[in-house]
Amino acid sequence: MKLTLIAGARPNFIKIAPIINAIKQARSNGHQIQFRLVHTGQHYDSKMSDTFFNELNIPEPDINLGCGGGTQAEQTAAIMIAFEKDLITNPSDLVIVVGDVTSTMACSIVAKKLNTKVAHVEAGIRSYDLTMPEEINRMVTDCLSDYFFTTTKWAGDNLKKMGINDDRIFFVGNVMIDTLLANRSRFKKPDLWDKFDLKDQSYILITLHRPANVDEGNKLKSHLKEIVTNVQGLTVIFPIHPRTEKIFNDLDIHEPNLKTIAPLGYLEFNYLVERSKAVLTDSGGITEETTVMGVPCFTLRDNTERPETIEIGTNELIGTDPSAIKPALIKLFSGQWKRGAIPELWDGKSAERIVKQLIRIF
Repeated sequence: MKLTLIAGARPNFIKIAPIINAIKQARSNGHQIQFRLVHTGQHYDSKMSDTFFNELNIPEPDINLGCGGGTQAEQTAAIMIAFEKDLITNPSDLVIVVGDVTSTMACSIVAKKLNTKVAHVEAGIRSYDLTMPEEINRMVTDCLSDYFFTTTKWAGDNLKKMGINDDRIFFVGNVMIDTLLANRSRFKKPDLWDKFDLKDQSYILITLHRPANVDEGNKLKSHLKEIVTNVQGLTVIFPIHPRTEKIFNDLDIHEPNLKTIAPLGYLEFNYLVERSKAVLTDSGGITEETTVMGVPCFTLRDNTERPETIEIGTNELIGTDPSAIKPALIKLFSGQWKRGAIPELWDGKSAERIVKQLIRIF
């Protein structure tokens, strides 16, 4: 069995690492599996890309397509052109794509046009918000895939509504949590911990990068003002996404308890998540990690493709209106935030289940 694994952006690296480990384990047990790792280059900043390969012990990619930058269309086109050449040169039995980034969709299209089967890891999740590029990527990828590996039964239900047969859908759990659990004991204290005199639950952690929250400077400024003035004097740590930094620098914000920092590696970032009082974010993946670590999470979005983090976990959807932040923080500081639980099969063995199914199929 020859597999081609696609990684292009930070979430991909986190999800691909346990799959590679599971493949290596299967090979040590006598299964004939070859794999080729293709890095599309979608994230070209070292903090968003190379750091994750190093920290998560992902082997060096067999090729980096170098398709960073550009508009959505330009990047999609660049990835498709480069990956088509690579896949023609290196035929595969199956292309495995993960998540919902541009690389996921672009490589799925190329594979199907070359009559190569596609497996989608984290298939079936839906926000039903077509203003989000990720939602379009998910929908297109799921329309083209042959095999679907899902994180929850909700995701499987979404696929069944599309008419996909049960025998192509595999409920395996969440590979992102495989990586979290495998590395939790390795979380690394960042230098800023001592620099800002941080202690457990003495700070709030925020991440913002979605257009609805950061593209309009006044909106971003309102979000940050509501946060810093309603956290009862706690420090607010803001690892600032490259997309957000350009806008932030024009806002002339000077709040003594707001500390902006450069993006962190996986081990340092999750050290902060695990010890924070709460996380405010517009990222989907972080809501999964906070759910497993039992950390209160506020999602600054009007919808989510991960309802399990709300219905089961520690996450709440508070929307993109800055006025919703204060009531949520009051709830947090009054001790009324829900405790949450861990969704089914988020147990660190999802990648192992994926590889077992692939062995059975092929």
